Amino acid sequence: MVQFENLKAGDAIPAITSPAISHLQLALYASAGADHNPIHVDEDAAKAGGLPGIIAHGMLPLGFLGRLITQWAPQRQLRSLSARFVAMAFPGDVITCSGKIAGKREEAGEKLVDLELVAQNQKGENIQLGKATVVLN
Repeated sequence: MVQFENLKAGDAIPAITSPAISHLQLALYASAGADHNPIHVDEDAAKAGGLPGIIAHGMLPLGFLGRLITQWAPQRQLRSLSARFVAMAFPGDVITCSGKIAGKREEAGEKLVDLELVAQNQKGENIQLGKATVVLN
């Protein structure tokens, strides 16, 4: 179990790598997220929209970042999560999520740890940059 006292700014949390994004995953995610925009499942529609091809839903890598955090600390300890999209993810991309301790603080009786997060593709390109706060004991 991760202990507040044992952490310091700059410490890394264990990274995770998701399997390559598949067309099936995008179709299932479209249904789960109620986002049926054809740019996520139809090559011709994506190209007609000016894209190089099908792109992953932006929220999919955000979900990977959420999994990164909840594999490090229980979900009930998550206080905030935000991210900004900086590049597109495509079918076949392998996304690795990592994070580091940005700081620690105590507020309203809770020991909070602020995290800086990044989701990168297999080329090392940033797809999303994020922040999260978790409470630890």
